[in-house]
Amino acid sequence: MDNPLKFRLTASIVTYHTDPAELTTAVDALLRNGAERLWIVDNSSSDDIRRLVGGWPATVYIPSENRGYGAGHNQALRRALDLGSDYHLVMNSDIDFGAETLGPLISYLDANSDVGMVQPRIVGLDGKLQYTVRRLPTPVDLIGRRFFPRWMLGRRADRYELRHIDHSRPFNVPYHQGSFMLIRCEALRQTGLFDERFFMYPEDIDLTRRVHARYRTMYLPYATVVHAHRRESYATGRMLAIHCRNMIRYFNKWGWIFDRQRRQFNRRLENME
Repeated sequence: MDNPLKFRLTASIVTYHTDPAELTTAVDALLRNGAERLWIVDNSSSDDIRRLVGGWPATVYIPSENRGYGAGHNQALRRALDLGSDYHLVMNSDIDFGAETLGPLISYLDANSDVGMVQPRIVGLDGKLQYTVRRLPTPVDLIGRRFFPRWMLGRRADRYELRHIDHSRPFNVPYHQGSFMLIRCEALRQTGLFDERFFMYPEDIDLTRRVHARYRTMYLPYATVVHAHRRESYATGRMLAIHCRNMIRYFNKWGWIFDRQRRQFNRRLENME
């Protein structure tokens, strides 16, 4: 028997002492784009956020201990899979977009069953493109980004961020930043959810590459969203330490020097140049 509560589009936002005004902007964007169920997973279990969420339609508050970004979203993703959702949007609270932004992305997924995940064009508050789809990183790529000025990295940094690829056209890419990931739920049933060993940061790389191994994971410039990116791991020592610990876990999982899949996926991008 079909699930009578089956949804076409569900979404989740993970909060942690989040500014209510910022969250309101993100939720309004989702609701005016037709999200049928939205879960706010609150890793700070804040009474202010609980009361705020209670005033929105189709929105469910989930209080949670802080086990990280991926673990927070997994609580919503399990519910989405149970409800038989077609597509689920993993999104940051610092994202905003206009009405009907999601329509072209969902239409693309409808028309291409071999696509497991899409990410739109993401710009900053200044309107400049954020290079959020990337090659799979090597340790040198990530160490260099954290500890060396960009001018020292030169062409390597540009290649990692795929600045040499025309971002006015779609392309298939193995790493989508976790601020906005529109995912086919059937892909998650095959590949699994976020790896909860990662508290924060590389969980998006890990999930995209697992989906990419079975599906195309597409960058689509057909829609644009605004991301007020705070780059917290650059701003505080504590967040930098968290970032470093979790990147060590990532490379322990996939390989530091020898990562055959990384080489294979990145080589496909080279063929696009």
